[in-house]
Amino acid sequence: MIELHEITLGYGSRTLIEGVETRFERGSMIALLGRNGTGKSTLLRAIARLQEVMKGVIMVEGKPLAELSQAELARLVSFVTTERIDVEALTAYDLVAIGRSPYTGWMGRLTDKDHEAIKRAMVIAGVQHMAERRVSTMSDGECQRVMIARALAQDTPIILLDEPTAFLDLPNRYELCTLLGRLAHEEKKCVIFSTHELDIALSLADSIALVDSPRLVHLPTKEMIVSGNIERLFDSDYVSFDAENHSIRLRK
Repeated sequence: MIELHEITLGYGSRTLIEGVETRFERGSMIALLGRNGTGKSTLLRAIARLQEVMKGVIMVEGKPLAELSQAELARLVSFVTTERIDVEALTAYDLVAIGRSPYTGWMGRLTDKDHEAIKRAMVIAGVQHMAERRVSTMSDGECQRVMIARALAQDTPIILLDEPTAFLDLPNRYELCTLLGRLAHEEKKCVIFSTHELDIALSLADSIALVDSPRLVHLPTKEMIVSGNIERLFDSDYVSFDAENHSIRLRK
């Protein structure tokens, strides 16, 4: 579980998110929505402790994030970005195995338990058949699934994903987000992902965290749809929010 207590985030003198008070539960998938540059990635990076908090406290599994050691943090939070890892000789199995680094000690030796965790993660993510394939030969969708398998091998209760559907075609977007939903509900993870895919978020996520800078509104998905917050954020002279079809449409 993640708790945000009066969180303020930004850069220099610019405030992106201010005074946020909410919590993200385990066993749920949360979609982080908002316009470009309003703080979605900044919030994810703050929870991963890659971004400093200007004010407030982030609690992870009942502990202040700022007080966790690096080893403790690595066993609680995993972070998946859209950046590809294209090391020529690296196989999918090798990449997933990196997720076990918080447990292997300074020598980095994999035990039987580690190998079991890697294989299980690859099965859950549906990439076990690609174990010996080189990452450099994979499509973006295949690589993204392997990165999720790496996060599963890391065995953290919290998985953060920054734009995981970027550069994927529509079928792969739905397939990937369906996988994330299964991880949340069946593996009891707290899964938070930022996205611009409004229809996917409103169809599959349990709750929506809507960044309307400097506010962050977090509601169950059904409540968010009827709240009017999405219309206020996305409606303009050019586009409008279609609540029935969960989509943004061009105005005629």
